[in-house]
Amino acid sequence: MTTATARLRLDIAYDGTDFSGWAVQPGLRTVQGELEAAIAVLLRLPVDAVRLTVGGRTDAGVHARGQVAHLDVSAEGLAKWNGRGPARDADLPGAEDLLRARRLNGVLKRAAPDIAVHAVRVVPAEFDARFSALRRRYEYRLRGEGSRRDPLTARFTAEVPRRLDLAAMQRASDELLGLQDFTTFCKAREGATAVRDLLRFDWRETEDGAIAASIEADAFCHSMVRALVGAVVAVGSGRLAETELPALRDARERTSRFTVMPAHGLSLEEIAYPADDELAARAEQTRARRDAVD
Repeated sequence: MTTATARLRLDIAYDGTDFSGWAVQPGLRTVQGELEAAIAVLLRLPVDAVRLTVGGRTDAGVHARGQVAHLDVSAEGLAKWNGRGPARDADLPGAEDLLRARRLNGVLKRAAPDIAVHAVRVVPAEFDARFSALRRRYEYRLRGEGSRRDPLTARFTAEVPRRLDLAAMQRASDELLGLQDFTTFCKAREGATAVRDLLRFDWRETEDGAIAASIEADAFCHSMVRALVGAVVAVGSGRLAETELPALRDARERTSRFTVMPAHGLSLEEIAYPADDELAARAEQTRARRDAVD
């Protein structure tokens, strides 16, 4: 778009089952593609004039409850999107944010009812959905052998055909915390490193009888969450000794000792950002190449 005068933050959720991931791909249905097409309809623009920047680029089949993206719009575009809201909503906190989301959801429900936009708000120009993020939190749901299957949550829960030792899995997860080189668990981009700060890796039993991992880091590289879960599941099933996992991590080599878990058990739950006056500094820090870990 030209003459951009406003930056908008979109808070998004989606069922990733029927999407080929977030990013636009020719001939494939993607979350970004559906959202940009819907926004183009709202703003009466060609689709290629709309471009979203996302906080967490999810793979095919991965879900989200807390995805964030940003978009720059012109004053004219913002006016079209805002329209005129019902008078009864005018004094409610965040009324304009919710109204923009309501209009976008109205377009989405025709072609993409598996996407929900919770809010669309004006943010400072320094806000960057990707580079301003402080940390990201994912959840991975699975069921081990012997647990009761629930067809109502099967689209979001992986099946593991072995009995799992939850206590051993938690001990193994604790060993992976901290600032580490996670090359063993992901493929770093060319010219980049796989150094990440793993802040949280906690397991719990869910109300419906599954088990879930809450995994938080400053950032993740490709397939890192699913590989971490796969490694810990290997410990929980007895296929990998607890003492082996730190050694595999420190080897910094891809391995066949564990498998990457299926995409459908994974959901992006939250992306956290700093205060407005710290956005620019955080983005600059994130863009800097990370030093290797000894």
